[in-house]
Amino acid sequence: MKLQIIEDSKGNKTGVYIPIDEWMAIKETYPDIEESSLDLPDWQKELIDERLNQITKHPDKVKSDSGLLDELKR
Repeated sequence: MKLQIIEDSKGNKTGVYIPIDEWMAIKETYPDIEESSLDLPDWQKELIDERLNQITKHPDKVKSDSGLLDELKR
């Protein structure tokens, strides 16, 4: 894929240019890509905030991903 990163005058990355042929191929693979929303609903944001708060308050209760997978297999 021949992406081009677009930068502002300060060098901050502000966008990506995707050639149209490649964009059309992406749309064939993911037909609803243009309907996707980047915004999460408020209830999801609140749930994430609450879980992050719990992790911060009780780091000893956080399990590693491998430990979680082992537990799920049982």
